[in-house]
Amino acid sequence: MQQEDRNRAERKLRSAARAAAAHLPTGLPPVFFLTDPKRTPDPAETASRLPAGWGIIYRHFGAADRYEMARRIIAVARQSHVLVLIANDPGLAADVGADGVHWPFAARSGARKWRTRFPLMTASAHSPEQVRLLQDTPVDAALLSTVFASDSPSAGTPMGPLRLRAFARCTQTPLYALGGLTAETASKIAPVAGIAGIEGIERVFGPRT
Repeated sequence: MQQEDRNRAERKLRSAARAAAAHLPTGLPPVFFLTDPKRTPDPAETASRLPAGWGIIYRHFGAADRYEMARRIIAVARQSHVLVLIANDPGLAADVGADGVHWPFAARSGARKWRTRFPLMTASAHSPEQVRLLQDTPVDAALLSTVFASDSPSAGTPMGPLRLRAFARCTQTPLYALGGLTAETASKIAPVAGIAGIEGIERVFGPRT
């Protein structure tokens, strides 16, 4: 991405983030950047460039260097005032002093055990029905996917922004839209949901090449 295009995309993401922050509960970041071993090769570097008040969800998938990387992310996040959640690993989150845990839907019951340990917890959901089931789980928000068409191997059929907006208005669970989120699409969901993304955020705030 050329620098001019990157600057334009950053302005759009920041604008969408402000719209999301206007309706999300206090303590929830407007944007979550999700890491991926293949698509975000240096998440600590990206974390250092994220705007203050945003969040990062570190997904290590059992990587051998997960403790080292988690500590690097925590160190730069503290300097830039970015929140850090560790995905599906409360032990690592506790060890490195993360702000909370992000739970896969199938592991959501773990949130009950760790509710008093962390100030912030989120969970994944892949349908409105799963969001409804999360209402009985002590999590602060749901990352709902897939919203827009995505190249991710795990992406499902996109629900689209209109369906997301309609559902967001009839649930009390704060939502983050995940899947195909870019600087161009974020504004379509920001009035009713937070923003969660991988490549769409990495392209803007990731290491310069």
